[in-house]
Amino acid sequence: MKQTSKEGRIHVVLNPKEKPVLAADWPDQPEHSLLRSIEQEMEALIGLSGLKTLIRELYASAYISKKRTEAGIETKGHMLHMLFTGNPGTGKTTAARLIASMFKRLGLLEKGQFIEAERADLVGEYIGHTAQKTRDLVKKALGGVLFIDEAYSLARGGEKDFGKEAIDTLVKQMEDHQNSFILILAGYPREMAHFLSMNPGLQSRFPLIHHFPDYSVDELLQIADVIAAEKKYEIDHDSRHILTAIIEQEKRLSGFRFANGRNIRTLIEKAARRQAVRLMAQSVHSKKELKMLKGEDFQLSQ
Repeated sequence: MKQTSKEGRIHVVLNPKEKPVLAADWPDQPEHSLLRSIEQEMEALIGLSGLKTLIRELYASAYISKKRTEAGIETKGHMLHMLFTGNPGTGKTTAARLIASMFKRLGLLEKGQFIEAERADLVGEYIGHTAQKTRDLVKKALGGVLFIDEAYSLARGGEKDFGKEAIDTLVKQMEDHQNSFILILAGYPREMAHFLSMNPGLQSRFPLIHHFPDYSVDELLQIADVIAAEKKYEIDHDSRHILTAIIEQEKRLSGFRFANGRNIRTLIEKAARRQAVRLMAQSVHSKKELKMLKGEDFQLSQ
């Protein structure tokens, strides 16, 4: 379900008993082929049920807005700037790219380019330089999506840092170029709360705020299988309980700094190196042995 605050911001809140609306439940019409294509892309994503619901809502809103226009109903453009919060490796960048692709294919964006930026792309070295760099970046993004990851880094230096100038300029550009581009800011929850406090008009500019929760252990195991397969490895079935224990331990010790998918990728890469050392003791290697990651490889990777 959606909750709308007094400021008009939409917060996507999932009821665990609610079943998301699937494309298969919608009318089987050729004009919905784009949604079905997007649905197939999302099927490859593990977890992220809240994101999948959000994307369906965005598609439906765009579709019905088009129908309203065709029916002669005056329809004003919706601001689609977004704020993503979540711990490392929870899929924020993947989500931004998918949403940009959908908007481009829907024709909501004049050009549809997707531009990723970080602090260094906005913050200059002297007074006035930052504002110009930020304006130039927004100009480059007009007609498309500007994605700024770790956006809280703009607030890193406090009041006297040039990052504040970048924030103020972004707010002004969002006002000057309403509906001309989509700005997506992403970062860790605690840091983003401080970031939003740097400019009183910043938070109200984002009608869509979405939190990416940490992956469950079962989802992380699925991610491990996907990453291993990408690298042409397999995880020994009999050793999965060892990998499960390692993931649970890392989640417990790392707390909110647990890097989710990134941690899993590191685990697989370490295990692959340990497997290589283990196999060096043999002179003959079967194809199965060369592909298999065993429990001892993960134990030694800690």
